[in-house]
Amino acid sequence: MTWDEVIKSPYLRDLPFKIELNKFGQILMSPASNKHGILQSQIGYEIYRRKKSGTVINECSIETSDGVKVADVAWASDEFLLEYGDVTPYPQAPEICVEVVSPSNSKAEMEQKVELYLAKGALEVWVVRDRNDIAFYSYTGQMKKSKLVPKLKL
Repeated sequence: MTWDEVIKSPYLRDLPFKIELNKFGQILMSPASNKHGILQSQIGYEIYRRKKSGTVINECSIETSDGVKVADVAWASDEFLLEYGDVTPYPQAPEICVEVVSPSNSKAEMEQKVELYLAKGALEVWVVRDRNDIAFYSYTGQMKKSKLVPKLKL
């Protein structure tokens, strides 16, 4: 399937899962929990509060070398949005891509998503396990804290 077909499919509209595609166009689904949704909202709010420009995007679809991946939360600068608007999926990753880890996610899956988002131009990728357990990555490797949102608190 293509991402456009996934979005337009009446059969996939009301599923309680996060949907992504692998590089073969096969659908991947992850069940969502309320904890996951709460963390997504809190992260998005905190980024919004600290960044004076740009836009927070929930469920941000990004075309990667392994198909369309959907960052739980992303932050895109005004410049990024001027270039890409609301193209779906984005051909490049916004500056910040955030993955909230679900019980169904493996460590290898999260490591792959970090690599995929960075390869598509993300400046930072955050992997959130809990409010006080966030790993920050850039193209140079793991960081102690975000450089783009330095005083982040959840």
